[in-house]
Amino acid sequence: MRFGILLEMFPIALMFAAPIIIAALGGLFSERSGIVNIALEGIMMVGAFAGAAMTVVLEPLLPGWAPWMGILMGMAAGMLFSLLHAFASINLRADQVVSGTALNILAGGLTIYLSQILFNQQRTRAFSSGLRKITVPLLDKIPLLGRMFFREIYPTFYVAMALVVLTWFVIFKTPFGLRLRACGEHPQAAASMGINVYRIRYAGVVISGALAGLAGATMVLTQDIQYTITSVHGTGFIALASLIFGKWNPWGVLGAGFFFGFSQTLSFYAKDIPFLAPLPLEVFYILPYVLTIVALVVFAGKTVGPKAAGEIYDQGKR
Repeated sequence: MRFGILLEMFPIALMFAAPIIIAALGGLFSERSGIVNIALEGIMMVGAFAGAAMTVVLEPLLPGWAPWMGILMGMAAGMLFSLLHAFASINLRADQVVSGTALNILAGGLTIYLSQILFNQQRTRAFSSGLRKITVPLLDKIPLLGRMFFREIYPTFYVAMALVVLTWFVIFKTPFGLRLRACGEHPQAAASMGINVYRIRYAGVVISGALAGLAGATMVLTQDIQYTITSVHGTGFIALASLIFGKWNPWGVLGAGFFFGFSQTLSFYAKDIPFLAPLPLEVFYILPYVLTIVALVVFAGKTVGPKAAGEIYDQGKR
């Protein structure tokens, strides 16, 4: 019985894990370049709004393609919004934590304002269907693994897995990744080798915005029927914790994303697990956020991020 519950939990856990993993990978690009991106939550909100709004608008015209167009719009909106953080942090040399926090606050008001203008309410209109679950032919017949990973799964999970591999390859196996890591560790040394630190950091933040926007759109199109101010509900901060928990490594981010995805799923199945059933349901609603704090307290002091992350780059400094 308990094993059966675990199998039932898997598809839901993967649904929750996908946006966490994608957003955390976005944070990885930004912080590897030397820019701390506290704004993941706000960028996810903007991406979620843009994805939901585009889906609502295109549904009557392109019912099958509307959610995927929403995904692309979420990415574009995330890139555009992240430029504010890049400009403030790189050109204006603002404190990166303050800039990110300001964007998180701005995102809430901006998405409500735009919803009011476009839909005459403080949320988008509901879309009839978001992304649909898929079953992978042949692979779903694999004993045990087929049911866990290939039957009735949202395709965004496979997108997240592909992005983990792609991120690992780009960061550790390409010249761009080497330059990105150099700018996050010692930007003055990178500049002395002819690397344009400003350009690399802009690229890191914009890629971060694209992935966080993708995560927000993914979240609203798989877990909700419309965008509201509570659609993202702290997932950007959980993604930030996953980045630290995963030691700024794509494979570590993958493991941390699974961990937090399963912690969110427990609230749906706690009543069916004998030793958890007596606990109030509210305990499981707050569990992901409690675990986020615990992970940060336990691992933050033991993990070492990019050396220059959060530092203002000064061209004249050597």
